[in-house]
Amino acid sequence: MQDGAGRALNIFKVNDTDQGVQGFRQIHMLMVFAEGTDVMRLHVLHRLSKVIIFGGSMKTADIILQRLHTQQLATPTYKEAGEVVSWLIAMQAQEYAHAKWAIHLRSNALTEKAIEQSFNEGIYLRTHLMRPTWHFVHQQDIRWLLQLTAPRVHAANAYYYKQLELNTKLFARSNKVLEKALQGGKHLQRPALAKALKDAKIIASGPRLGYIMMFAELEGLICSGPREGKQFTYALLEERVPPVKALSREEALAQFVQRYFTTRGPATLQDFTYWSGLTMKDAKEGAAALPSSFLKEGELIYQPAVFDKKKKIQHTFIMPDYDEYGMSYKDRHDIFNEGARTFYSHMIIVDGKIAGTWKKKDNDGLDMDIFTSLSKTQTTALKKAVERYLAFSG
Repeated sequence: MQDGAGRALNIFKVNDTDQGVQGFRQIHMLMVFAEGTDVMRLHVLHRLSKVIIFGGSMKTADIILQRLHTQQLATPTYKEAGEVVSWLIAMQAQEYAHAKWAIHLRSNALTEKAIEQSFNEGIYLRTHLMRPTWHFVHQQDIRWLLQLTAPRVHAANAYYYKQLELNTKLFARSNKVLEKALQGGKHLQRPALAKALKDAKIIASGPRLGYIMMFAELEGLICSGPREGKQFTYALLEERVPPVKALSREEALAQFVQRYFTTRGPATLQDFTYWSGLTMKDAKEGAAALPSSFLKEGELIYQPAVFDKKKKIQHTFIMPDYDEYGMSYKDRHDIFNEGARTFYSHMIIVDGKIAGTWKKKDNDGLDMDIFTSLSKTQTTALKKAVERYLAFSG
C-alpha cells in the first residue's frame, strides 16, 4: 500500500465440493488497520461466499471491539426499547430489572419508564424460548422463534415433565383452562391462573405450576401481558401479538443464524448452538445460507464492522446479570481478565473485559471488588459507568 496504513491480504473462495486447498480462487481484499490500535477494519472489494482468511488469527482485542459494536454497546443509538430487543433477537431476562438495564446500555439514554412502557404495550414480550429460562423477544419474532426452539426446550424439560406427572393429556386440559381464563383480552397474574387450574381439579403449585405455564408459553398459547404494579401478568399470545407473515422452518433458521452472527459476531457455531439451544446440524444448515458479506476466520464467523476511530465508544460499564455480552457465547475466555473468579453475577466491565464485581449498597452507591489494576483513565471511565447505573436504577 502507498501510505503504509494497510496491506493487501489474499483470501480464497472455497468450493463446497473441494477438500483442502483444491479449487481455491484467489480474491483480493484490503485490510485497513485503525491507527494506534491493533483493531482492523475490513473493506471487502468483492462479494465473497465462504472464505478462509490466511495471515493470522484475530486477536482478543479485535474480537472484543467487534463484539462491542455488533452488540450495540460501543456506540448505542437506539431510541426505542423494541429496537434493542429486535436487534438482539432475544435477551435473557429472568432478572427483569437487570434485563431492562441491558436495554438501556444499548440505547440512546432510554429511561426505565420508557423501557417499562414498551413492555406494557407489548412491543416486546417476556417468555420462555430457546432455553428453559425467560427471554425478552420482539412481538414480530416470537412466533418463528417458538417454532424453531420450543421442541428443543420441551426435550430439555422432558425429565421434569415425567417427574411432575405432567403428560400430553394433562397439558391439553391445562391449556384449555388457561385459554378460557384469559380469552377476551384478559391479563391475569399467576395466582389467578393457578386458582383457575385448581378449580378444574388440576394440581398446580410450585414447580408443577411453573412447568404447566412454561408448556403453554412454548406452545404459543400464552405470553406476557402488561405488568400490574410490580407483578407480571399473562395474556393469550394470539390476542396480544399482531399477526405477521409466517416463515417456513428453512426461512426461520436462515434468518436466525444470520441475525445471530450479525449481532454477536465474531462467534462460532458452537457459540450459536449453546445460545440458541439448537443442534449443530441446525447451525450448519443455517450457516450454509449466510450471505457473502460474512467472513470466516478459523472457527469464527463475523460480518466486519466499520469503526469510526475518532468516535468515543462505550467499553466500560456495569454489566447486567445474564447479559448477552457474556451469555451469547459458550467460550467466554476473551472477556476474562486474570483473577476473574465468576461470570454470572454482578460483573464490572472495563475496556471490554471483566475487571471486578459489584454489589449495591443499602443506602447509595456500589461496593466494588476490583481484581485487576486500573489506570487513571480506566478509573475515570468506571466512575462514570457507576454514576450512569445509579441514575438509571434509582
